[in-house]
Amino acid sequence: MNWVLLIIAGLFEVAFASCLGKAKEATGTDVYWWYAGFFVALTISMVLLIKATQTLPIGTAYAVWTGIGAVGTVLMGIFFFKDPASFWRVFFLFTLIGSIIGLKVVSQSV
Repeated sequence: MNWVLLIIAGLFEVAFASCLGKAKEATGTDVYWWYAGFFVALTISMVLLIKATQTLPIGTAYAVWTGIGAVGTVLMGIFFFKDPASFWRVFFLFTLIGSIIGLKVVSQSV
């Protein structure tokens, strides 16, 4: 169950990073709504990360959490913010995904 919480926490990390990107593009009062979304997603992400690390090793949990956030944020950037999708960027994205899966596989926790 804590792995599920950790994955959800990572997805909320993607959400708060995406809110920062949208706030940068927004104008007027919309900026404040995106910053509010940032703080809500940040809070949820942190609470779920704290809960997951109660039983998972902190090093593994943190690496997986940041990995999910990094991969998700790069994908959001490519698909929604028109970031470049060069060969090397995609290559290293796949190596990061492989590393996240590897950490899960070799983890001794349930």
